[in-house]
Amino acid sequence: MNHIEIYTDGACKGNPGPGGWGALLKSGGTEKELFGGELGTTNNRMELMAVIQALQALKRPCQVTLHADSQYVLKGITEWLAGWKAKGWKTAAKQPVKNVDLWQQLDEVVSTSGHKIDWRWVRGHNGDPGNERADGLANRGVEQALAQR
Repeated sequence: MNHIEIYTDGACKGNPGPGGWGALLKSGGTEKELFGGELGTTNNRMELMAVIQALQALKRPCQVTLHADSQYVLKGITEWLAGWKAKGWKTAAKQPVKNVDLWQQLDEVVSTSGHKIDWRWVRGHNGDPGNERADGLANRGVEQALAQR
């Protein structure tokens, strides 16, 4: 299995508002940058979209170290997801899970891709080079979305 380092980030100008997602994929000496955006979205949706797009970009099962600065994404995928599914996509407070469409998409990618994923939190805006590049890509996604108005 190839080892891939992935850094993801989301950005939003207003929450909700125009947003962007970005991902940096690194393997050996190769790097790939991905980004995109939407006009009416939230920061959490963009954080999720960055992870989904990065994992979907991998064409075969990989050993992935995924770095994200979003506790929402990391806790969601590693702690909350199983309970949400068991409760019919309801929270512990019996409320519908927010962003359920993206959580279901992420769950599908993770469960069917064959990737072995090591989920890692990185403090955002703290000088981590991979996180800073992902942040820059997410901001390019915002600019792209604004240009399409």
